[in-house]
Amino acid sequence: MDVQSGDNGMSSGNGTGGESSEAIIGGGSREDANGKLKQQDEDIGEPMSLVDDVSTEYFESYEDLNVHRLMLQDAARTNAYQTAITDTQNLFKDKVVMDVGAGTGILSLFCAKAGAKKVYAVEASGLAKTLPQIFSKNGFSDVVTVIHSRVEDIQTLPENAVDIIVSEWMGFYLLHESMLESVLYARDTFMKPGGLMYPNSAQLYAAPCQIPDLWKEHGEFWTSQSHYGFDLSPFGNIAKNRQSPVVETITSDGLMADPQLLFDLNLQTISSSSLEVFKDRRFFTMDQTGDMHAVCLWFTCTFPVVPGKEPVELSTAPWSDKTHWKQTLILLPDKLEFEEGDITGWEISLEKASLIKGSRSYRIHYQCLGDDDEHPVPCECGAVKCEIIKHYMTQSNQTNEPDIDE
Repeated sequence: MDVQSGDNGMSSGNGTGGESSEAIIGGGSREDANGKLKQQDEDIGEPMSLVDDVSTEYFESYEDLNVHRLMLQDAARTNAYQTAITDTQNLFKDKVVMDVGAGTGILSLFCAKAGAKKVYAVEASGLAKTLPQIFSKNGFSDVVTVIHSRVEDIQTLPENAVDIIVSEWMGFYLLHESMLESVLYARDTFMKPGGLMYPNSAQLYAAPCQIPDLWKEHGEFWTSQSHYGFDLSPFGNIAKNRQSPVVETITSDGLMADPQLLFDLNLQTISSSSLEVFKDRRFFTMDQTGDMHAVCLWFTCTFPVVPGKEPVELSTAPWSDKTHWKQTLILLPDKLEFEEGDITGWEISLEKASLIKGSRSYRIHYQCLGDDDEHPVPCECGAVKCEIIKHYMTQSNQTNEPDIDE
């Protein structure tokens, strides 16, 4: 991950109810074929113009075919898109489609095969030069038109507007790389009223978790062992204040409480401005005794559905089929001990980094809360007082519902 330290990196301190931490993770990082995150240092300079060094580096990173091999080998990811498009092919019949960030063109091929009249495959990287051969090889050169450009730089389309926009824009913890802004730009600029988005919704979930092996590797590396016979533990305080989120696969056994939905994005209507900051206050009842090491984040996406077909969901949850997104772990500065039935909470925010215009980074801030801190209303923690409030609100809503004559 591209993690900027110092004032913009991990920090910890005492806040209301406990400890807090924050980090910036964003563009300039990607996985290699083995699923490991590559580090890329970025020099923060002047604000970006429409085409600048930072965005150029971002798009050039997607010319690495190992990145695309990894994504194509992700069967859960690719099958979800294929099924969602194939199951709703009547919605694609004779329609105009835009594929934002076409990459290898696989989603464009799915759309063309589903009966689309025209597909615009928009790709800013150098892969766009090879895409015409791909579509010709597969018999869709007359259907798919390649546009070698950022979608924001497209002035006009031969068609007045498109009926459907497809894109695989999701990053780690859903928002990493923030390609979603480009997709929403395409929606607002080129999609007809009543058009469809694939996917049309996305959800971010979280749960407290324990990761003892990873904690030994990351949280206790400097303090729990001798290094070649020497004590390097003073680095431990520095390290825990600069922890960066870890992208790793964990099992559902590591979750210490029932997961809760943090954010639910309606991609048909959400505005780009609403992507600047996401904030959430949440409480959980621990269902097991042990040490909490991290907050686990994952996402799901859903697609348009037609009668007679099952809804298609792409899930990166710990209990779902493994994906290249894995799960994102926000490591705590220090582990926290809990007994089964204890209640813990947090305030978590994802804030677009403002160091440079058009930044693809988010600052993640986490603050631990105690049970005595104010709970949101309604609250899903399961505490008696919160359940009573939920029950009262449900009863009140039912009472206020207007009667509808048959």
